[in-house]
Amino acid sequence: MKIEQIYTGCLAQGAYYIESNGEAAIIDPLRETQQYIDKATSENATIKYVFETHFHADFVSGHVDLAKKTGATIVYGPTANTDYDIHAAKDNEIFNLGDIQIKVLHTPGHTPESSTYLVIDKNGKEHAIFSGDTLFLGDVGRPDLAIKSDVTKEDLAAMLYDSLRSKIMTLPDDVIVYPAHGAGSACGKNLSKETVGLLGDQKKTNYALRADMTKEEFVKEVLEGIPPPPQYFSKNAMMNKMGYAEFEEVLKKGDSPLDPDTFEALANHEGALVLDVRTQEDYVTSHIPNSIFIGLNGSFAPWVGALITDLHQPILLLTPEGKSAEAVTRLSRVGYDNTLGYLEGGIQAWKHAGKEIDTLKSISAEAFANAYTSGNIHVLDVRKDGEYNAAHLDNVQHFALDYINDQMNEVDRDKEYYIHCAGGYRSVIAASILKARGFNKLIDIAGGFGAIRKTDLSITETACSSTK
Repeated sequence: MKIEQIYTGCLAQGAYYIESNGEAAIIDPLRETQQYIDKATSENATIKYVFETHFHADFVSGHVDLAKKTGATIVYGPTANTDYDIHAAKDNEIFNLGDIQIKVLHTPGHTPESSTYLVIDKNGKEHAIFSGDTLFLGDVGRPDLAIKSDVTKEDLAAMLYDSLRSKIMTLPDDVIVYPAHGAGSACGKNLSKETVGLLGDQKKTNYALRADMTKEEFVKEVLEGIPPPPQYFSKNAMMNKMGYAEFEEVLKKGDSPLDPDTFEALANHEGALVLDVRTQEDYVTSHIPNSIFIGLNGSFAPWVGALITDLHQPILLLTPEGKSAEAVTRLSRVGYDNTLGYLEGGIQAWKHAGKEIDTLKSISAEAFANAYTSGNIHVLDVRKDGEYNAAHLDNVQHFALDYINDQMNEVDRDKEYYIHCAGGYRSVIAASILKARGFNKLIDIAGGFGAIRKTDLSITETACSSTK
């Protein structure tokens, strides 16, 4: 038996390859599926099953494409209904894979159809669980993401309590836990940076698995402090339920080189959004007017999903050289399939064609400190609420970048703003969005709050505040 975790850091997502005696199963695959086919081929194995733990909200799974390419059966847990062919498994149903068995444990709570897959080795030993978003290391899945459900988040939280205690906590302590996500995922509140662990350790350390915890306590603690889900979550869940365009077609269309004139015409006349995925330093130095910056070097796909509200938005890409296919792929992972192409030759080709260039003023933290102490200036902090509550400058305006589309009316076009985040990535995203909406008096603070801390400015800190 071979189990391999295929972890994608920018999504904090774990897919899994399981193989036994020439038969393979993939659990929760990413949108681009060739990697799993190549893996199986290298192992002389045939992909027999694609197991989905639930209707994912934070990414578009590759299950539909993978099944088409390999003939594998897509398996969901009980109550799952889709617009394509699946096997909706019964609770405790067993699937044979080579010399091992995979048992379906229906564990509703994160969503109604959520299921955990228990691997039983050839000797009959309960070896590992693939827990999806039912159980993470350090946390459990948020119970407020069910699509078109007639149950409340409180109902689902209560179901999750029962699922954990009747299906998961009864398993042996030495069972290995393979979750769908690690730290950085918005599917939970307090996920560990570790991505593999033992169930016994979780029973001792995971707040949601306390033996003396009542259902009422569980519901209260699980729901406490959950921020609203990003706007793309429900849309991705529907794509996973209903199906989607083939990834190769999306990539072929999106990874198309465009000359500057064609690129400009599409931006001006087709309503396409110019998405600059270079580094923030590159954007600051020179960028296409009205373009939005979200760099590949950060949490690219989640920020696209949080900030670009229309999955069908036509997108034009300005990329680092050789990164166009990566950008299209990462967009498709969160359901943005309408990329029209990329600027061939990049910003240099744009300049050579005599097209207009814009810049963003950026200053050092030391220069900002001088401005802050010498006059009445306006500062915009776009970090998350927990970061701001833990430590911040006095007399600054704050809202998290996540909500900039809703809170833009709180920014005055006639005032000059110094913008910062923690390190410089999110502040340039915020500045680019504001600039595209006609806010022109913006100054980025290079290095963000991390650099500001190194100056002599006084910082207000709250020792017990969460930074999650």
